[in-house]
Amino acid sequence: MAHQSSRRGIALLMTLMFVIVISVAIGYNLMQVKNASHIVQKEKMLYQNSMILEDVLQILKNSQELQSVVNDKTNENLFIFLASSKLIPLELPSLHVDVSITSARAKVNINTLSRKNEPYFREFFAHMMIGNSYTDVLKDCMSKFQAKNEYNNYNSVIFDENPYLFREYIASKKELDIINHFYLNEYNDENIKAVDFSKVFRFSADENEKVDLNYAQPEVLMLLLGTTKERADAIYTLPKPFSLLKDLDLSDNEKRVLSKFKTSFFEPYVHITIKIQKDKANSTISFDYDIKQKKGSNFVFNI
Repeated sequence: MAHQSSRRGIALLMTLMFVIVISVAIGYNLMQVKNASHIVQKEKMLYQNSMILEDVLQILKNSQELQSVVNDKTNENLFIFLASSKLIPLELPSLHVDVSITSARAKVNINTLSRKNEPYFREFFAHMMIGNSYTDVLKDCMSKFQAKNEYNNYNSVIFDENPYLFREYIASKKELDIINHFYLNEYNDENIKAVDFSKVFRFSADENEKVDLNYAQPEVLMLLLGTTKERADAIYTLPKPFSLLKDLDLSDNEKRVLSKFKTSFFEPYVHITIKIQKDKANSTISFDYDIKQKKGSNFVFNI
């Protein structure tokens, strides 16, 4: 127990050092940007965002804290790091920056919908009072469901109304919003508006992505286990981090449903969100970061 407590103390100390490093580095470089008064406001904001992103990427690449997560290959270090780095607020002259770090594998990649787990997607949507046709529309937007020479054999008319909608996979929340808008108008199902899909789904072309069960929210557990919200809430409150399937205390049926999805107890990927506020202007940068490969992906800028 003493050894375990010591390890946790060291991991927490390293996390605090990471927070200090990121605060100092970003603060110094933003002060340099502030002095560039000859740059017009919007260009200045773009420049600020680029510098902040560059700083954060460099800090992540050089972080001993994150390297220790990869070296030790233990979910405990990652769990402590993420628990301590949910929000790093930076107050600078005329500028406020919030850096938040979460697991990039806490949600289900919507593009992992397959014939094997399709019944449980349908069951999940049924829990949300969303009609069976919704899954068919999602399948239409993933060409992997189309047999050879049947690319135009769709279940719905979504591409008649949205001919330029991307068809290989669902690439973003913006695309899902278009799909949801079509479903609402086509099937008159108002229940679609009551579901916060951002709590359940992420978007990636990688169909082999796994969900890290240590960070899955109750809504995600409902889908992965084919269970009710109440049961998912109870599992979510169990002591973490989980290391083995038995830690979740699942029923035989829940284990059977879970086996239809790709899951794990250690996925070394983090999601970084940087929110920048200057006067009345706001911008956001978000991306995924592969700790092992030291590489960012899925960059999204909102200015």
